[in-house]
Amino acid sequence: MVFICAAIMALADELKKRGPFDSLEQEATLAVLRTSDLLENRIARLLREHRLTMSQYNVLRILRGEGKPIPCLEVADRMVQVAPAITRVVDQLLGAKMIRKTQSSKDRRVFLVEINSLGKRTLEKLDQPILDLHASLLRGVSKSDMKTLVGILEAVRTGVTV
Repeated sequence: MVFICAAIMALADELKKRGPFDSLEQEATLAVLRTSDLLENRIARLLREHRLTMSQYNVLRILRGEGKPIPCLEVADRMVQVAPAITRVVDQLLGAKMIRKTQSSKDRRVFLVEINSLGKRTLEKLDQPILDLHASLLRGVSKSDMKTLVGILEAVRTGVTV
């Protein structure tokens, strides 16, 4: 518990906050947002080396995991981060020749997307570096604390209405 409190006090220093937070909830929310921003920036830096954005990487991972063509809107529903313009992300991956897009024979309004061999090879190159980065970013946190953190964040997500 001392570790967590020390980390939260460091947030006020990082933000150069002069007074106390208005509430513990505000402090916790800002700590999550600040941490998320730091993690996202490090991951985005690695992905840029492979000419991918986080949204593009997420789409490729979803498609590889599915293993068959799925509707664009289903991809959007499964994204880690909400992609307001899934069509744009899909079009970027099409332009990079990493996915295929076809019109559904059952419903002409629906487009199906699937990863191709270039997309798979790109992900294979990233698999270990991403795992290594995750380990590096969380190296100061015990496995037990990580499990607790995962549980806490699940509780927060459950309580947030969309």
